[in-house]
Amino acid sequence: MALMDFIKKQFIDIIQWTEGGEDKGLDTVLAWRFPMAEMEIQNGASLTVRESQMAVFVNEGKLADVFGPGSYKLTTQTLPVLTYLKNWDKLFESPFKSDVYFFSTRQQLDQKWGTPQPITIRDKDFGAIRLRAFGNFAFRIADPRLFHTEISGTREEVRVGDVDGQLRGLVLQNISNAIAASAIPFLDLAANQQAFAAALVKELQPEFAKLGLQIENFTVQNVSLPEELQKIMDQKIGMGMVGNDMGKFMQYQTAQAIPKFAEGGAGGGSGIAGDAMGLGAGVALGQVLVQNLQAGLQGPASAAAQAAAAQAAAALKPDDIMATLEKLGELKAKGILTAEEFDAKKAELLKKLV
Repeated sequence: MALMDFIKKQFIDIIQWTEGGEDKGLDTVLAWRFPMAEMEIQNGASLTVRESQMAVFVNEGKLADVFGPGSYKLTTQTLPVLTYLKNWDKLFESPFKSDVYFFSTRQQLDQKWGTPQPITIRDKDFGAIRLRAFGNFAFRIADPRLFHTEISGTREEVRVGDVDGQLRGLVLQNISNAIAASAIPFLDLAANQQAFAAALVKELQPEFAKLGLQIENFTVQNVSLPEELQKIMDQKIGMGMVGNDMGKFMQYQTAQAIPKFAEGGAGGGSGIAGDAMGLGAGVALGQVLVQNLQAGLQGPASAAAQAAAAQAAAALKPDDIMATLEKLGELKAKGILTAEEFDAKKAELLKKLV
């Protein structure tokens, strides 16, 4: 070893980490090993730990101590490390190999989470449903000793991106348990996202603690159904609005069918030909709708208009009634109509065949 190199090593006596120059987001450094020559700490070196940091001293491969914010003098009285001058017979190489690791304890903000695929949960209103959700969270290192032994180890540095996939996986793994623990039905989740987030944090906190981490903030920004289930939900909501009123139900079905007929007409004759029976039923129901609207505009005194509306409803052709029954059967199969609702509407339509 050259004399100047030896002298230079003796004057490297400040151990610190300024955390300068790191990128934001997934590139933020969580843990960093101080680059010491031959992993040897000099007697009398100064260790500076800033606010939002902690340091871990590892001596001969064993974690010896954890230092919070402050300034520390590392001497042979505080650390079992010999200086070069006391080991001249070993060519000035100390037998004590030591490391200092710094850990950032500040909050790591805006960490995204979401469901890549819809997850299946049990809902007290609709049974088994699939939903999507996304949001963000913030975490920090709470136990650097545990984080060192479980995550960082002897690596020169660990960044947020190195643990991002594991943390997202923990969130997805505990969503179903959190919804069950919150006891919030799907229709109320949008209005109770804070309660859902709190239930999810309660499930996640023990899992994060096993890694030496702590959740500081967690948000649920959106909860939704896949597109195909959302359409069924919209139909269910529409039926809930009309209730058991058969006239309103027919109006609702007509309003749902008219846009599809218009699309078929715009695309040529094939769409209308393919939906001929449905179109006939839609026209008949549309007539009933017009009659009802006219009666409503003229007021209760117009008995003739009301009689005309009833006559139009009674004049429905058998094919029209059968087509309507088929649509009711589809709504029942999809769970939009209950068996009682289907039977009531079926009985009312069959009376018109007599």
